[in-house]
Amino acid sequence: MSKVILVTGAGRGLGTDIAREALAAGHQVVATGRRPEEVEKTLGGPQDHLLVTKLDVTSLEDAEAAAQAAADRFGRIDVLVNNAGNFFAGYFEEITPAQMRRQIETNLFGPMNVTRAVLPILRKQRAGHIVTLSSSAGLIGQEFCVAYAASKFGVEGWMESLRYDVEPYNIHTTVVEPGFFRTELLVDGSTIWPEPTIDDYAERTTATVAAWKGMNGRQTGDPAKLARALLTIAGQSKPLQRFVAGADAIEGVTAKAQELLAQAEASRELGGNLGYDDTHA
Repeated sequence: MSKVILVTGAGRGLGTDIAREALAAGHQVVATGRRPEEVEKTLGGPQDHLLVTKLDVTSLEDAEAAAQAAADRFGRIDVLVNNAGNFFAGYFEEITPAQMRRQIETNLFGPMNVTRAVLPILRKQRAGHIVTLSSSAGLIGQEFCVAYAASKFGVEGWMESLRYDVEPYNIHTTVVEPGFFRTELLVDGSTIWPEPTIDDYAERTTATVAAWKGMNGRQTGDPAKLARALLTIAGQSKPLQRFVAGADAIEGVTAKAQELLAQAEASRELGGNLGYDDTHA
C-alpha cells in the first residue's frame, strides 16, 4: 500500500537511499534538505510522486512549512523518517561548549522540531509512524564520540518515552540503531573533525582522525539494504519499536545488554536495600 513518507536529510547518504527506495516502491515522498535544488538533482529531477522542500531541522519554522507543504500536496503524512544529522568527533575537552550545543541542536532538537511539526497531522489522522535514526552510539559509549553519543542517547530516551504519548492515537514509533554503514557520515560535509588543542590528547586525536577517515567508504553496512529494511518496518501493522541494524550493532548491543545486567546484579547488595526504614524514624 502506497504511503506518504517525509524524509529529512534526503540530499545525501542514507536519506537519499531511503527516498530513492521509497519512490521505487511506489510511495509518495517528501524529500527535504537545506538545499532543495541539490536534493531534487540527487533524486533524478522532478517526479509526480516526489515533493522536494527546504528543511533545516534546527528551524521549527522550516519544519512547520515542510509539514504543511506535504499535507497540501499529498493530503496526509503516513511516515516521518528523522534522518538528518551530523557528527562532531573528538575528545570531550577538545570539543567546545558551542560545538556540543550545535551537536545536540541538530541531532536531538532537530528531530524534535520536525516531529513537533508533523504530530498534529498524525493525531488528526489518528494514524502515523515516526521513525528516528539513532545509532549504536546511542546505546554504547565510545571513545572520541562524546558529543555524538550524548545527542543519540538523548534521542533514545526521547523516542522511548514519546511512544507512550502517542500510542493512544494509533501513532507508532521506531528508533533505529545502525552500526557502521556507508552513509557519508564520515565525509567532511557531515563530520566536524577536531584540531588537536591539548598536548595530552594530540597524538591520540591525530591517530584516531586518520583511522576514521580511512574507514570511510569501507564500512560493512549497505545503506540501500538498510533503506529497504526501514520501508519493511514502515509497512508493518505493528512495527518494531527498536531496530538494531547491522551485525556489528547487534553484537555490540547484545554485549551492552549483558553488561547492564551484570552491573545491575553487582549493584544488588549495595543498591537494592536503600528504601526508607520505618524502624529508624
